[in-house]
Amino acid sequence: MVSIKPMMILIILGLCLILECGKAELPRFEHPIKPDGSLSLLVVGDWGRRGLFNQSQVAAQMGKMGEEADVDFIVSTGDNFYDDGLTGINDPAFEESFTNVYLSPSLQKQWYIVLGNHDYRGDVLAQLDPILTQKDKRWFCMRSYVLNTDVAEFFFLDTTPFSDKYFSDPDHTYDWRGILPREEYLSNLLKDLDTALKQSTSNWKIVIGHHTIRSGGYHGNTVELENRLLPILQENHVDLYINGHDHCLEHITTSESPIQFLTSGGGSKAWKNKFNPVNKDDLKFYYDGQGFLTMKITKADLHFQYYDIFGNILHQSSLPKGFYPM
Repeated sequence: MVSIKPMMILIILGLCLILECGKAELPRFEHPIKPDGSLSLLVVGDWGRRGLFNQSQVAAQMGKMGEEADVDFIVSTGDNFYDDGLTGINDPAFEESFTNVYLSPSLQKQWYIVLGNHDYRGDVLAQLDPILTQKDKRWFCMRSYVLNTDVAEFFFLDTTPFSDKYFSDPDHTYDWRGILPREEYLSNLLKDLDTALKQSTSNWKIVIGHHTIRSGGYHGNTVELENRLLPILQENHVDLYINGHDHCLEHITTSESPIQFLTSGGGSKAWKNKFNPVNKDDLKFYYDGQGFLTMKITKADLHFQYYDIFGNILHQSSLPKGFYPM
């Protein structure tokens, strides 16, 4: 494993761009934790709209909460640039939707990013290109990778290629470079994830993807992930699955396993009154407005909070380590 440094990011991203990623074991990186043994982070998704649809207001509150929590890094759950990704490495949308929006001092930390389906509508390799890291050193985007933080391991997963509908969408085109043949790509990705999870000795295992597994939002559950990904998460005692895609904030549990399903897709445009009924005993929290997620992790427990654009705490929960039966 290697520590994240700007030059190393450029080297690794360049290699992965050449290899088109996903064809070897998942790349692994490290991020240091605080001297007291804790880790703090922010999670935001579905944000890239040049500051519009309250993106700037979300960013401002993220900055305030980020300073208060002394965050170590920020996670993006995908759909980084609307509506159709980036046109290339020189697309001004990169600065207009990222660099010039997340201006607060507390947000000048490393951003760990996955791709969403809207990102695949544009030049998907542009978001993986090390030139973007030269433009803004915070930017770290790969298809899939593992981030070790001593108290927790984060498994970032490329979920868009799992969805059948994007491969037959008559209204949009998608950039599948590096994905085809699709079944080989997905099989290798799932095998590599399973191996990485089995090898993990971390206190907390957290998987991050763009698409939902469980959701009461507009998109609802993603059947392909339920069938192919969820069994691997359950078998390997994953603690949390965090996603975007549905433009809302939610916390779901199910009786079938102790995995906590957290949606943080309220980075800009939200969907009002587009709720799909779910088991009321499973749904712990749902908010169809803009906002974001904060998280503090220690070896003993994990605490998370959802905030709206006014800085109000909408929902919070604490999980003691050991709640997942081994």
